[in-house]
Amino acid sequence: MHNTHKKLLGCRGVTLIELLVAMSVLTILLAVGVPSFSQFTANTRLNSYANTMFSHLALARSEAIKRNTRVVICKSPDGSTCAGSGNWNQGWIVFADLDNSGSINGGEQIITAMPALSTGFSFSGNTHVSSYISYDALGMTKLTSGGFQSGTMTLCPAAPAVAGNGREIILSSSGRSRIAKITTCS
Repeated sequence: MHNTHKKLLGCRGVTLIELLVAMSVLTILLAVGVPSFSQFTANTRLNSYANTMFSHLALARSEAIKRNTRVVICKSPDGSTCAGSGNWNQGWIVFADLDNSGSINGGEQIITAMPALSTGFSFSGNTHVSSYISYDALGMTKLTSGGFQSGTMTLCPAAPAVAGNGREIILSSSGRSRIAKITTCS
């Protein structure tokens, strides 16, 4: 009997008050940590999308020089045709534009494609880069009419994850692009 009593004294349970304190601490930690994690996730996606477009611009430029022909990036909801409306968040394709039309036609090879961005992200371009971006054989951006093409593409995250933070991809007429952080997303 004496041994059994000693074993019972060594196995104590948790009181209700101790359990409530532990649950309160856990609740506070989750309240602080979960919003930070969702912001981290949105920022990671934002950077990933901006870097993907940046690398596809570099790929299109290098392919245009290598192939000695025009290479175009256009908005594409299905990965095989260019879209006449909508924004870049529907996805895009990079292809060799043999007839200099700015849209994919029969016999033109798709180099790579990007599927649609996650729901809520907005990705749009200003006037000259709203539909397509075209590189000539010298690696310079040109409109299908032959004029210089430059512009800014703005990428904003799904609200309210990272309200105010976004990225701009700035394209110069020389064909070079760069990424800049912005705080004007609404």
